[in-house]
Amino acid sequence: MIYVTGDCHGDFQKFSTKRFPEQKELTKNDYVIICGDFGGVWNYGEESNNEKYWLDWLNDKPFTTLFVDGNHENFDRLYDYPKTTWNGGKIHKIRPFIHHLMRGEVFTINDKKIFTFGGASSHDIQDGILDMTEEDRIYLYRKTGRYFRIKNFSWWERELPTEEEMKNGLKNLQKINFNVDYIISHCAPTSIQLLLDSHFKSDVLTNYHQKMQNELKFKKWFFGHYHMDKAVNAEFICVYNDIIPLV
Repeated sequence: MIYVTGDCHGDFQKFSTKRFPEQKELTKNDYVIICGDFGGVWNYGEESNNEKYWLDWLNDKPFTTLFVDGNHENFDRLYDYPKTTWNGGKIHKIRPFIHHLMRGEVFTINDKKIFTFGGASSHDIQDGILDMTEEDRIYLYRKTGRYFRIKNFSWWERELPTEEEMKNGLKNLQKINFNVDYIISHCAPTSIQLLLDSHFKSDVLTNYHQKMQNELKFKKWFFGHYHMDKAVNAEFICVYNDIIPLV
């Protein structure tokens, strides 16, 4: 069985048995896929005690946790985890049963072909991205409730894909004639994003997804990022708090 859910931001309480009772019937050969902003790898520099507790807690669940990256991840640390091949695609292995599904990869999971591509533009940086050396400005911005992030501390350029990652996605899709069962991403294609909120701006990644939308054959496309549970139409489903079976 495969389930899909949305952003966690390091809070995994929705995977408690009380809130997700279906897990009682699951095994490690069943999967929960998080559509970005996993947030379990976030602390600056190294794994904190709090992170260790929750990652170990999640790893001990009866199912296996999979996730694509969002824009709120510590990419410096995330990309330092061991990289290996799993079910046909490349992953970062966070724990034995917690895997980061890398961008532009195609995985075969329970006989389903799943294309994954994480990342998104941050929308909480209206007041800018500061350098860690700007201590006085950071203090002022925090005191006055500004919307800002700190480079390589709470914001990373790698929130958006490299040219190499986008080419990798196209190359892997060409191998299977652009035909998959499901797509898992963090942000949506440009046209779908505009249906959710006309204020969102397009970027290199939403435009890339738009190209994929036009070229790919797929059953459903699941994404997070927008903090809502909403089926845009029969094919595009935005997930946040819900944990839904992938059908």
